[in-house]
Amino acid sequence: MHADNPAQSRKAAALAAFEGLATEPGVAKPDPILVVDKVVRRFGGLTAVDVGHVEIQRGSITALIGPNGAGKTTFFNQLTGFDTADAGEWTFNGQKMNGVPAYKVARHGMVRTFQLTKALSKLTVIENMRLGAQKQRGENFFAGLIPGLWRGEEAAITQRAEDLLTRFKLIAKKDDFAGSLSGGQRKLLEMARALMVQPELVMLDEPMAGVNPALTQSLLGHVKNLREEGMTVLFVEHDMDMVRDISDWVIVMAQGAVIAEGPPHSIMSDARVIDAYLGAHHDAPLSAEEEQQQLEEAEAELAAEADADGDSTKEAGNERV
Repeated sequence: MHADNPAQSRKAAALAAFEGLATEPGVAKPDPILVVDKVVRRFGGLTAVDVGHVEIQRGSITALIGPNGAGKTTFFNQLTGFDTADAGEWTFNGQKMNGVPAYKVARHGMVRTFQLTKALSKLTVIENMRLGAQKQRGENFFAGLIPGLWRGEEAAITQRAEDLLTRFKLIAKKDDFAGSLSGGQRKLLEMARALMVQPELVMLDEPMAGVNPALTQSLLGHVKNLREEGMTVLFVEHDMDMVRDISDWVIVMAQGAVIAEGPPHSIMSDARVIDAYLGAHHDAPLSAEEEQQQLEEAEAELAAEADADGDSTKEAGNERV
């Protein structure tokens, strides 16, 4: 059955890789494409990221979730060279990436999108797409002076860009300025431009944030297609329905650290995750012991208040005498 359906085959392979793994932070994966060790990022006295160990399984869709302020985007920024970690290291396909600038990270095949899109507003959609292609001959100053050296390559790049725009249903907008696109269309453009790099790992920072519901299903389909084409996906998202729908594995961050990992069906009921999002005992019934303890604490507070009122009354009487 899977041989006839590549999409099912890719998903089955991803799920098989996670079968039997412990649902604990830092659990080792069978074939990790990205391995992170002891990454710390501080801003003054605040520790925004303190991740001990994380591995991202090749060929899977992994969700990175957590409450606001958990450090998810800051963590993305460290891994992709947009910020500098204070400590730690990480490898992509076995190559050390800490200290590597963002443009070189992309050249290695590790690209990311942003929560607030970074489309170049005063360039057209097709120009944005062409910029995503790597190692273009025409980018060299001297080669750029000889059109014969790069014209054929640019035509091939343009064709690839138009193919992607067609796939993302943006081809009709190819000559429009990127700044004229809606928020959802900019998300699509950013994802399409990332694919111009021909990446192995695509990192999406809240791909559904601010997207019109009409485009949500389209974006979901595109994310699933990335895995079907052999890419690995790591994405940050708050929409738990989306996380359940498309992720093979979920990593949970809180206060800068990874507190849980596991498949989506079990991670949503994990007490550590519930506590991180909503606080301990947010909806759990109290035990008899807890009820008795709360009752005793309340009675003690009332007694203390009564004693304080009695002392105040006595002091006032003494003053009148």
